[in-house]
Amino acid sequence: MDVLIHLFVGLHIIGIAALLGGFLTQMKAMGEGTARYTPAMLHGALTMLVTGVILIGLNQAGDQSVNNIKIGVKLALLIVILGLVYVKRDDEKVDKGLFGLVGLLTTANIFIAVLWT
Repeated sequence: MDVLIHLFVGLHIIGIAALLGGFLTQMKAMGEGTARYTPAMLHGALTMLVTGVILIGLNQAGDQSVNNIKIGVKLALLIVILGLVYVKRDDEKVDKGLFGLVGLLTTANIFIAVLWT
């Protein structure tokens, strides 16, 4: 069971890397007002959602405790991220504020995962 959990943690990290990496590659374009949500950002967010749900299930199946409030906050942030990226995925450029919000929420999600114990 531990190997399976570690496998999905790795996939979860790959998802966050795709989302944050897609944001960081568009930082210069955001300054110019031409940033757009990339497919990597959408796929990364979806990967995070799927692997996160699987991780919760695996941890609960293994009788490990799960902080439901923490998971709820992380899920709420991810749903907002997914909503923004999905709705605006075909736009040629995205408003700086909305684009920056995705980066801010992604970073907040990372820090919640690491610092909330």
